[in-house]
Amino acid sequence: MSSGVKIFSGRATLKLATEIALHYGVELGNVIVTEFSDGEFQPSLEETVRGQDVFFIQSTMPPVENLFELLLMIDAAKRASAKSIIAVIPYFGFARQDRKDKPRVAIGAKMVAKMLESAGVDRIMTMDLHADQIQGFFEKPVDHLYASTIFLPYIESLNTGNLIMAAPDAGGAKRANSYSKNLNIGLALCHKQRKVANEIAEMTVIGEVSGKDVILVDDMVDTAGTLAKAADLFLENGATSVRAICTHAVLSGAAYERIMSSGLTELVVTDSIPLKQPCSKIRVLSVAKLYADVMHSLIHQESISKHF
Repeated sequence: MSSGVKIFSGRATLKLATEIALHYGVELGNVIVTEFSDGEFQPSLEETVRGQDVFFIQSTMPPVENLFELLLMIDAAKRASAKSIIAVIPYFGFARQDRKDKPRVAIGAKMVAKMLESAGVDRIMTMDLHADQIQGFFEKPVDHLYASTIFLPYIESLNTGNLIMAAPDAGGAKRANSYSKNLNIGLALCHKQRKVANEIAEMTVIGEVSGKDVILVDDMVDTAGTLAKAADLFLENGATSVRAICTHAVLSGAAYERIMSSGLTELVVTDSIPLKQPCSKIRVLSVAKLYADVMHSLIHQESISKHF
């Protein structure tokens, strides 16, 4: 049994961390970040962590300072004799760089894994990795949670009686198929071709969506180009409505404008990444209680299988 638990947060996901700590039943630990005039910064843990189980909550979306801030906090806890250090990374940045897809490029996700381990992390907790195999980049345990435990009750609450799951591309077919089996509904998908990154050249629908309420599912929404085009394409093929559920709301570039101008009825995301601005078409579901429950199970040596 641990002698104590401390939960700290970086600046990237402070609101989510506060809610996780509240659900867990402890106060969020005090971290002061000193910023120097040249842009360098230094986080300081303002309370003892000696002999404690320490959780650091920080998503690692750009800018890269979010990742480096997490690394510095982990190193600080290691040097302050923490009993164990668990990095809670709701959104694992650089996960799209999980392999060499062309010559002379880095495998960024592997490099991030090694940096976290070198900093002194004992365990990783994350959600809906862009590629499942990233778990294998770590020599430390990885608790890979799924937002489906949050999204499934929401989808069931729609209760239209005419739902069909869909994937915006072939890569998301496995995820969409898992939802369709769980809900016992049909499956459709889009086949897309790209000429360059973040730019779709061609997209076609595979499956019958006429008269259906389509639920698109993906692990993240970045520029929203794929989702917007897929939603419009499903509507052109006779769909009654199109909603999208995406775990991580990266939402870069013209994403908000594309979502508002698209045929999407609604985009449902989690708070793994804070929204840059409010949007009437975006609904945010919190993962705070899920993380707090898993963290509690971890500390008390209980199974977390029920959360998958």
